[in-house]
Amino acid sequence: MRHRPFITLTTDFGFNDHFVGTMKGVILEVVPDAQIVDICHSIQPFDVLDAALTISQAYSYFPTGTVHLVVVDPGVGTARRPIIASSDRHHFVGPDNGVLSLIYGREERMHVRHVTAEHYYLQPISNTFHGRDIFAPIAAYLAKGVETEKFGEEISDFVRFNAPTPKPVNEHSLRGVILKVDRFGNLVTNITEKDAPMLFKEDPAPFKITVGSTEITEMKTNYAQGAPKQVFGILGSMGYLEIAANRGSAAQIIGAGKGSDVLIVLEGAIAAGNGA
Repeated sequence: MRHRPFITLTTDFGFNDHFVGTMKGVILEVVPDAQIVDICHSIQPFDVLDAALTISQAYSYFPTGTVHLVVVDPGVGTARRPIIASSDRHHFVGPDNGVLSLIYGREERMHVRHVTAEHYYLQPISNTFHGRDIFAPIAAYLAKGVETEKFGEEISDFVRFNAPTPKPVNEHSLRGVILKVDRFGNLVTNITEKDAPMLFKEDPAPFKITVGSTEITEMKTNYAQGAPKQVFGILGSMGYLEIAANRGSAAQIIGAGKGSDVLIVLEGAIAAGNGA
């Protein structure tokens, strides 16, 4: 028995306009039995890294064969290419602007195609809404079972970037950065357990995490362990160190945001965890 095709949507369109609903209509016109799942439509506008982080955290939890449509496209209407990227289990559709960079880093085998088969597009093509006219129909025809080879030739010069990585300052210090602020005001850093393993031990050596003018000296294993409005460090579900507060916004309490520096100073040899 054939399963209903799954298509996910990740965009910076929000819900105040018709954009998301229109894309769903285009998809359902091509494949009426599609099951459409909204991953997120609150990506920071034009923020390709935020989109890359979001889809990289979500895609692997979907069934094999899912088509993931990712439209954060500040270059809409320019010569940037529409692409299909396929792993062993999933397909991804979006602009060739690096929005799939973290997927490329996670998957061992990826085949990327430049979509040139314009007969799959809606006509006429708007210069400002390729989500409707190009990406949604591509995703729909993929979900319907059209083979990837029919959309265009495979390419190897697709755009990709490396997310910022933490850097050792010295034997005891590591400098990272805030990648994003989540809905609850948690500051998600780019520091993983592998980068600073001693920090995440059950009983770590004395340490300081400095963000702006705030020093954090406690790690928790869940949010409720902190006193109300207390700021602390925690290993979040994304696999990164978060600066959080119990029932409060760490971002507001500290006055920090995306791009803010994070400095960890630990009595142990922190750099041993990242090969320095």
